[in-house]
Amino acid sequence: MKFIVETSARHIHVTQETLETLFGKGHILTNKKDLSQPGQYACEEKVELIGPKGSLKVSILGPTRPADQVELSFTDARTLGLKAVPIRESGDVAGTPGLKLVGPCGEVEIAEGVMIAKRHIHMTPADAEVMGLKDKDIVSVKVETEGRTTVFGDTVVRVSPKFALAMHIDTDEANAAAAFGTVYGQIV
Repeated sequence: MKFIVETSARHIHVTQETLETLFGKGHILTNKKDLSQPGQYACEEKVELIGPKGSLKVSILGPTRPADQVELSFTDARTLGLKAVPIRESGDVAGTPGLKLVGPCGEVEIAEGVMIAKRHIHMTPADAEVMGLKDKDIVSVKVETEGRTTVFGDTVVRVSPKFALAMHIDTDEANAAAAFGTVYGQIV
């Protein structure tokens, strides 16, 4: 069974409190484009990340969340001058590094929340049943591209009725596999 493999570029998830500090009291995120996962969207709002050695502008993904979370590639982390940024599943921010967020109306220094997102496959319970998988299983996925076919090991399976079937890799992984445009993967 093949499924779409999408590149998840650097982005940030913010709390309502952080959003209001950065963009003003009462600010509401502006949906620029719906994403493949139901209810998730890229926003018009961008935030500047300030690290020890550099800065990057990143898009906010909505809706707001209970904790601030910055998802980068290893290349992005080096650009910012951040060391020892761990690979984590979304939401697992304990013990991760922090940095400064700058918006048009203010700044926020987050103590933790910066991570490299662990590559993962979103799937519904029905998808998982068809594939003989369960939530938190670890699989390998073959992505066939011209001249750069790659097998991504250590891919976590995430199962929820709220998900749509899709694998997410970061920009470093996409570049290594020449995974540009519409690309499909298959569990091996």
